[in-house]
Amino acid sequence: MKVMAMIAGLVLVSTVRADESGPKAGEKIPALKAYGVVGTVEGKEADFSTDRKDAPTIYIFVAAEEGGLPVSGRPGARFIKVLDGEVAKQEGVAVVAVWLSDKGLEKHKEYLPKFNGSLKLEKTQLAAFDGGKSGPNNWGINGDTHLTVVVANKGKVVKSFAFTSVNDTDVRPVMTELKKATGK
Repeated sequence: MKVMAMIAGLVLVSTVRADESGPKAGEKIPALKAYGVVGTVEGKEADFSTDRKDAPTIYIFVAAEEGGLPVSGRPGARFIKVLDGEVAKQEGVAVVAVWLSDKGLEKHKEYLPKFNGSLKLEKTQLAAFDGGKSGPNNWGINGDTHLTVVVANKGKVVKSFAFTSVNDTDVRPVMTELKKATGK
């Protein structure tokens, strides 16, 4: 009986931790140095958070499979496409999607333009981070999540979302937080 209770407790703890990823609301957006592949910065490393400064931005950290496709697969790609469409309706808002890997920078350089060509993203910059699935320093990305979404405005975190499973209906709460933060 005690063993079952301990197992249940461990499962609960790991579930709670998997639900958390990204910086906490109210924190300053940390530096985000990644290699720009598609968007305003292409073919070089940039600090995307510095480039976006105080502008409303949705940062997506994508756990990528070996070939580049998000671990979340087509539902993850659909989430990004629908989010891009919603953001396109907002003045001055952009999405920065960063593929996380520890050995895939070259593959991401090849894959991300194809991903963009297939989805025809308008407001989403695509970048690659080659330092592991826990992402850049100080972002607090949980390597067990498929997508971490961080809504930011005025250089601060509005809300972070951790998705171990995602689909296009998950865009709604992200956009709700953005609209509350920007008043649009």
